[in-house]
Order: sequence, then structure tokens, then C-alpha cells
Amino acid sequence: MIRNIGISRDNQDVFAVDIWNGALSATILSWGAVVHDLRLAGHEAPLVLGFKKFRHYPRYSPYFGAIVGRYANRINNGRATIAGNQHQFDTNFLGKHCLHGGKTSYGVRDWVLSDHAHDFVELRLTDPDGMMGFPGKVDLCARYEITDGATLALSITANCDAPTLFNPAHHSYFCLDDSNDIRGHEICISADHYLPVDDEFIPTGEIAPVTGTRFDLRTPGLIGDTGFDHNFCLGRAQAPLRQVASVRSPKSGIGMQVATTEPGLQLYTGHKLGPPVTGLIKQLYGPFSGLCLEPQVWPDAPNNPHFPDASLQPGDVYHQQTTFAFHRG
Repeated sequence: MIRNIGISRDNQDVFAVDIWNGALSATILSWGAVVHDLRLAGHEAPLVLGFKKFRHYPRYSPYFGAIVGRYANRINNGRATIAGNQHQFDTNFLGKHCLHGGKTSYGVRDWVLSDHAHDFVELRLTDPDGMMGFPGKVDLCARYEITDGATLALSITANCDAPTLFNPAHHSYFCLDDSNDIRGHEICISADHYLPVDDEFIPTGEIAPVTGTRFDLRTPGLIGDTGFDHNFCLGRAQAPLRQVASVRSPKSGIGMQVATTEPGLQLYTGHKLGPPVTGLIKQLYGPFSGLCLEPQVWPDAPNNPHFPDASLQPGDVYHQQTTFAFHRG
């Protein structure tokens, strides 16, 4: 089912597309390629955070359910060298760094609905040369599909016409019960190293072992009161799709397994949340209402040569796969 749910700031119609199978259903917006709602059969509460009314998204959304880019996460001072040339990007974080591709991220743009059926939807976007300071035109496609029972699968493909950076990421906030609080969730991330950051959440350049630190999440444990907004290092390059993390609510018994091709996973525990309007089931979201697990290249990789490469060249085809698989027990 496709519904017109509003008009964007660029005066474009915004569509909501419902996809489903017997176990899982989702609503995807053409604005921002947002996962607006996600429900598991037999569980009343939504599995993601979002707003019931579209008009709240442009004003209040902290990237709820969006695909962000051209470069997810942070770039120090909003500057990087590409093909020998220095480029200045939009500095939308603290007035000095680039976050999620700048203030006009993919997550706030109008995508084009290109194909759909009852269990999938495809959205396309053309990111022009120079947008937010990034060189080269990029054409990308995001496909959401419900597969293998209760699995939401995301595939992102892209190509460019000039050397550029490309690092998109999915940014849903998950809560697997009706508590509006993920501190009681159990989490496990299969990473031996993480990236320490400075006071402005910019990586220091160190690749630190998790052993003996609070970042050792290789064994399932409660999230608790300590906030995370850090990249966990899964590898030095894209790899075949593999499971990298799991989350479970002991209260509901619902678990989620995350698999991806990406070399990094940003864990953000939502401890800075607080939009002043109600969410999908009329509750106000506050600190720790939801958590993000964002598969991506490592933050500030262009300024750290020993980090994974985030460049995209003409003639190359970018392909990311990420899945969120839900289960009970």
C-alpha cells in the first residue's frame, strides 16, 4: 500500500510504502528513505522509534530510521583530501565538523520511489556534484526487503562520475519491548577493537583493544546507564555478509541479529534523545529510549590513512548489505 502523507520542504509529495510478510511489517518513507515503523507479528509495540505525523520529522527527527550520507558519522573539521585536492564539507556538528554528510543529509532529502511489491521497496536518489561540498555526482539506490521470515534486509548500491567519498549508513533507533528504555536490553558486538574519541567525538587515531574495558561487548551483557557513541572495528574493508551484533530484551524475549558487509559498527545508545513531541505510540522519547547500530566505514577515515578506505571511484559499483533479523526466545 502506498499513501501520500505530506509535503516536504522542497514541495515534494512524501509517500509511505507498507511492506510485509506473515512475520514482519514495515513502513518506509520516500523522504530520507526512512524506516517509519517496524512491527513483529504478535508484538504490539513498534521495534523502532519514529513519529506518527510526518510533519514532525523535518523539525525534530534525530535521523530516526533514515539513510544518512554522503558520509555517515563525523569528518574532522569537515575537511578531507580527495584525489589530491582539499575539500571543505558542511560543518553541521558543533559548527566545525561534518556529521552524516552535512545539514542536507540523504536522511532529509526526497527520494524517488522506483519499484515496490508487497515485500520490498526501492528508492533512488541523485546526489549532485558539490552538494554539501562533496565532489562528483553519485546515483544511489536503496532497497528494503522483508526476507527469511522476520528479517528486514537493506541493500545500497551506488556509482559516481568523479573520485569522491561514499559511506552511507542506516540510522534506525531500536527498542525491542514497550519500556521506552533500552538500558535493560542485552547487547553483544563481535569486535576486538574500538575507536577512542576526543571530547568532540572525533577519533583520536588510535585503534584500541576492547579487552579490559567497558567496550568489550563480545559476551552478552546489559547496556546499563553508560552511554555509547563509538565505532566498533569489524575489519579493515568490506567483507561478505556476516553477523556482527545481537540485541535482546529480557522483558519481551525479542532478539535482533545484525549482519553486514561493512567494516565498522557505530553503537549509539540514544542517551542524548529528547524530541519534544510524541512518538509512534504517543509516548515522549527521552534518554535511552532507543539504540542505533549503524554499519558503516569508520568515522573520519579520510583523515586517518590506517583506517578503511571510504573512497569511491568512477567505474566502481558500491554495494552494501545489512540485515536486521528478529526472533523470540
